[in-house]
Amino acid sequence: MIADMRRRIIKGEIEPGAPLSELALAEEFGVSRTPVREALKQLQTEGLVEIRPRVGTFVTTPSRREITELFEMKELLEGAAARLLARRGRVTEIGLLERNLREADEAVARDDRERYAELVQEFHDLLIAGADNSKLEVHYRMLMNQLAYSRLVNTSLSQPGRALQSDREHHLVLELILEKDGDSAEYMMREHVRASRRALLAGLPLDLPPKRPGGTGP
Repeated sequence: MIADMRRRIIKGEIEPGAPLSELALAEEFGVSRTPVREALKQLQTEGLVEIRPRVGTFVTTPSRREITELFEMKELLEGAAARLLARRGRVTEIGLLERNLREADEAVARDDRERYAELVQEFHDLLIAGADNSKLEVHYRMLMNQLAYSRLVNTSLSQPGRALQSDREHHLVLELILEKDGDSAEYMMREHVRASRRALLAGLPLDLPPKRPGGTGP
């Protein structure tokens, strides 16, 4: 149940700000309200929902500041992953990254933004897996859940020319990894994440809710 709820939120099947009814969820999953309540508490811990006492439970709508802060952490983790992968040599993930980029080139060439968005997520997932650091991966997964990245990557790629530039940046990162230049691979990966953040923020509405002290949302 909780895995399905998490997936729906991350994939954008449940919109940011949407209310979540304990009763409706209990009926849908054929359980009592108690496990639903516990699932919602866990999703709140992960930053995916906000429980407002005496008001209701809602899918989190991150503020621009929260998105910026999460991307700053994404930059650090993915930069570190690029450095770690550069140290490892020709591991399995390298071949998978090469295949990913071939498919990404084709998707960009035919302007298939939906497919390219999937390949972007795969590229970053492979980078993290290739770092071979379980602690880094745990923190990264929680971060990506809080970002609900599947919802955001399409906004970033909607900016004119961003898909082509993103693809080029991925190629540069992998080239540096193959050269075993950890310093430069980390630098380029961080630059790539910063560029993605700028494109994303340019595509977001300016009236996102401000960050509340001690919480999120309006």
